Amino acid sequence: MAAERIGSIIRHLNPGSSINTIQSKNADDVVITLAIRTPLTKAKKGGFKDTSLEYLVYALLKEVRERSNLDPALVEDICLGNVSDSKAAYKVRAASLAAGFPNTAGASSVNRFCSSGLKAIADIAHSISNGSISVGIAAGAELMSLGGDRLDEPLDDAVITVSQEAADCMEPMGWTSENVSRDFDVLRESMDKFAAESFRRAEEAQKAGWFDDEIVPIKTKVKGPDGEVREVTLTKDEGIRPGTTFEGLSKIRAAFPQWGSNTTGGNASQVTDGGAAVILMKRSLAIKLGQPILAKYVGSTIAGLAPRIMGIGPSVAIPKLLSTYNVTLADMDVVEVNEAFASMAVYCRDKLGLDWEKMNPRGGAIALGHPLGATGARQVVTGLSELRRTKKKMLLTSMCIGTGQGMAGLFVNEQV
Repeated sequence: MAAERIGSIIRHLNPGSSINTIQSKNADDVVITLAIRTPLTKAKKGGFKDTSLEYLVYALLKEVRERSNLDPALVEDICLGNVSDSKAAYKVRAASLAAGFPNTAGASSVNRFCSSGLKAIADIAHSISNGSISVGIAAGAELMSLGGDRLDEPLDDAVITVSQEAADCMEPMGWTSENVSRDFDVLRESMDKFAAESFRRAEEAQKAGWFDDEIVPIKTKVKGPDGEVREVTLTKDEGIRPGTTFEGLSKIRAAFPQWGSNTTGGNASQVTDGGAAVILMKRSLAIKLGQPILAKYVGSTIAGLAPRIMGIGPSVAIPKLLSTYNVTLADMDVVEVNEAFASMAVYCRDKLGLDWEKMNPRGGAIALGHPLGATGARQVVTGLSELRRTKKKMLLTSMCIGTGQGMAGLFVNEQV
């Protein structure tokens, strides 16, 4: 660790270093000019349980349009990360039109499981970088109240009998969590301690108001137990459980006893509804339009691994991305790693030698919730907010992906 810190200092002091190149400002940089999200609510019983996907995306995009002070006619494409709705492409198109974006703006959906929101950001950023479009919106949204990511039926025998890894793609996520725990000796105690800290950090952040600049209020309708429908305005995340302790979590029974005894409802991500969105364009255009530049998109990458241990995807994606830009974890100020399960989060933290103080400083999906298609974008929104608060610069985000992949993204905060 000492050698890594010394290397980081040398790179910072060297004008030609990789970190200085990454943090430099050029006209062609792809930048983020707005980054917001909805509150995250409990699936099937929370504030969005009676909300449609198209309404959630409409409400989010309406906030994007109103808060950006950007001429909607300048937006050329909108990409929505979503996992469980096969009709998401129809719905984001309709939602964008209803939100006030003209029919000259395209719209599409993308599904790369838990990293779908980050994939949407990367796709829009790359389209801007290669000149396909000038302004785009990347978003992620998921209503897990309406469904999840499980297969409706088994895969074709002709596929899964040829390769065990092909068959492993059907393993439920809880099973893969137990595989990680067993294969890499990640103990239940470590998992519950990690989860307790996630809840503590999220509780602290919510009480201190640190989420206030990233969350936008969303009006929707909720049906009560008496059948009466009432309008509500949602402003806060619902999954945070104040006062959660390691001792309390250690008493929760296993969620998947058929596969193992370590993964529980207390140390795994919550089933959640919500969304997040960012606006991207080149720096030169943002300056011309008078748009605030929040951050610079540096790059992203994908890396594959065995499907049965899919949760440790960040442990292969992060080194690949850092190597691409010749930087280290010591150069990062905030690292947002998806807490799909505490087993994978603990493994990735320890395998990579991550400074736990930098990792998910406001808590993660265990405490906040994990709306599948939204989390990749939500991590960017939350990470940038934390960097603004602490006046630091470098954000690394990473996701595990079902079927055995990892995705990582690198961003520079410019609101220092």
